[in-house]
Amino acid sequence: MIVDRIENWTRYSKSPAWEKAFLFLEKLDKGSEEGETLLEPDGSLLARVMSYPTRKEEEAVLEAHRRYIDIQMAIDSSEAIGWYPTGDLETKDPYDSEKDVEFFNPPSKEVGRIDVHPRTFVVLFPEDAHMPQLMTGSEPETVKKVVIKMRVDLF
Repeated sequence: MIVDRIENWTRYSKSPAWEKAFLFLEKLDKGSEEGETLLEPDGSLLARVMSYPTRKEEEAVLEAHRRYIDIQMAIDSSEAIGWYPTGDLETKDPYDSEKDVEFFNPPSKEVGRIDVHPRTFVVLFPEDAHMPQLMTGSEPETVKKVVIKMRVDLF
């Protein structure tokens, strides 16, 4: 997992896909249109801009992906993301290769929690189970964010 500010993205991978992803991220703002954008025509790199209300931990889902890395960044407002190593978790719903997702039962204790504010990005690798959409305060708020899906071999 990587957590950093967008201005530091060049410190990590030097791959063309990484650069394309972050050049896209740098252009986003509150007015960015929601929806999916193919950054590579074959779907190996794509961006999804979305808005949703944050939730309590007991209402959120814990997931991981095998074929794609998630690069998540808040655009407007904030959310928290719970983080857990997949090796420590019990599978709830087996891996669905078509959707590239496996769901897990939350552990009895929280391993990590990251507050994601605008222009902070989180990179989640296949070993990083994550629980997005969490409230950062005592009340839900609507967060606008982007998730970039990058095929693992492009990192």
